[in-house]
Amino acid sequence: MIPEQHFSVIIVAGGKGTRAGGEVPKQFQSIGGKPMLMRTIEAFHRFDYRMRTVVVLPAAYRTLWEELCRLHRFILPHILVNGGETRFHSVKNGLAKIGEDEIVAIHDAARPFVSPEVIGRCFGEASDLRCGVIPVVGEKNSLRLLNGETSKAIDRSRIRVVQTPQVFPADLLKAAYQTTFHERFTDDASVAEESGIPIKLVEGDEKNIKITTSIDLAFADFLYGNNLI
Repeated sequence: MIPEQHFSVIIVAGGKGTRAGGEVPKQFQSIGGKPMLMRTIEAFHRFDYRMRTVVVLPAAYRTLWEELCRLHRFILPHILVNGGETRFHSVKNGLAKIGEDEIVAIHDAARPFVSPEVIGRCFGEASDLRCGVIPVVGEKNSLRLLNGETSKAIDRSRIRVVQTPQVFPADLLKAAYQTTFHERFTDDASVAEESGIPIKLVEGDEKNIKITTSIDLAFADFLYGNNLI
């Protein structure tokens, strides 16, 4: 753990998660007998129990989350914020709870298996270099770029798959999020780059999977249940 820093995390759980199936969004569904979102919060608590944790939820599901916390006796401290129209707006809502002097991570609730090592690398570089830091992994699949009716092979050695947490000095990211939303903003790094914040890539982790579909959810439950994470 990196000492003498004010660390915070915004866990984005504002989506409906419909591709995962089930009666409730994926962030509330179980991995190893506990809602996914709780496992994600625990991952950052393990890294630094003093970290300020902001959880962005759809307003319609706040009561459900509070009931799940009671049911599972989940008492790790966190601040609830209502989600917005898009991920961009949800993150902006969360940033309102973050101080200018903090180093803030933005993390997907659907990545519950992020390791302390990945979290530490991101916070360390962002603290030292005053830049945005994102974890990435290489691409194993063959890739093709579509161009109308034709396609062209892509050199996968030049491709990196982006993960979260994406970590920034909070003052820089809060200023970047004062811009107007655009569809090209697919993550926080794309918003940061728009305002001139440099982005550094660090090593991610293949186990830091993003759970999107019902197959992903079943796979995550299998990994957890067999101590493979």
